[in-house]
Amino acid sequence: MTEPTRTQLNQLADKWLKGTLTPQEKQILDVWYDLDANESLTWKGKDNSEEELGNRLLDNIKKKRRGARTLKMNWRVSAAAVLLISLSVAYLYLTKSEHKDNQKQIASATPIKPGTNKAVLTLANGEKINLSDTASGQVAVQSGIRIIKTPNGGLIYEAINSSADKNRVNDYNTIEAPLGGQWQVILPDRSHVWLNAKSRLKYPVNFTGRERKVELEGEAYFEVAKDKQHPFIVASKDQKIKVLGTHFNVNAYPEETVIKTTLIEGAVAINEKTILRPGQQSIFNKGETKVVMADVEMEIAWKDGRFIFDGQDFKTIINNISRWYNVDISYDPALADLHFGGRISRTRNLGGVLKMLEGTGDIKFKIEGRRISMTK
Repeated sequence: MTEPTRTQLNQLADKWLKGTLTPQEKQILDVWYDLDANESLTWKGKDNSEEELGNRLLDNIKKKRRGARTLKMNWRVSAAAVLLISLSVAYLYLTKSEHKDNQKQIASATPIKPGTNKAVLTLANGEKINLSDTASGQVAVQSGIRIIKTPNGGLIYEAINSSADKNRVNDYNTIEAPLGGQWQVILPDRSHVWLNAKSRLKYPVNFTGRERKVELEGEAYFEVAKDKQHPFIVASKDQKIKVLGTHFNVNAYPEETVIKTTLIEGAVAINEKTILRPGQQSIFNKGETKVVMADVEMEIAWKDGRFIFDGQDFKTIINNISRWYNVDISYDPALADLHFGGRISRTRNLGGVLKMLEGTGDIKFKIEGRRISMTK
């Protein structure tokens, strides 16, 4: 049998890697490498990647009989090594090409801007006020309270007449920060609330009675004015937080499986039985509460205008991004186990955040308007 040339050998090896060898070509390759019958060049493993197949080829080569064929085998090992190096270079080239394609996809897409200060205020009588389109200054008067919009995305409740309509305890307003929005509210008792995107807060125009109660859906950071005689209550899905005066963050989005309450200073009681101390976080899930030490900087990064990713699960990261940029993100379940570390300003366009995620080398993006799909 005529020995194949180096070019023919490389072609045969390439066909073997691709699984396209004919029986005759396989016989030539087997004889060339002097393989025993039980060492034929086949692969039945689960992973048919080129790297694994290449390693199998090299392992077979290393098993060859020595002796008079030593010089010949050295050449064959070298040829196989060249082939493996070529495959590695090709793999790196393809990976680099995919990376460039990703970058082009991100760069060519219409820039998606970050969220801004916007919210809708619903008064007790049902009137809705789009605060984004309303000039700064007084926007309404209710029950002896003047409602003022500030230039920096805030709302202040200011008493005009402390004795007016004090008994109208059922007058509730609702403020909602939509997808791609955020807002701040200074409540009638001077408590300060920051609302994250896709969050809603319901509260009384006047705090009367024994407690100051508000209802939250979504995420908010609270700085509660101290008043030992009137506890402040934050009610969210399946959870009630009771405080006297403190700073804390509540994450209670309907789409999340848990409610997280992170305490910055003071003390809070969760469902009247779990007490948090500064730096602690309660995780409420399916009726049970677990207390852990919190990464406070990461939990309140949104309030300070940053994304901080450090050990969060992939779904949580994607939810945070999609709410702030008001985009629909779908992803391959194979990405669910990925973890990221990094931080970036929330004032950056979405492309900047995608580039940071893409830097892991494990994600490919397809961008169509405000719809983004991610695959591995």
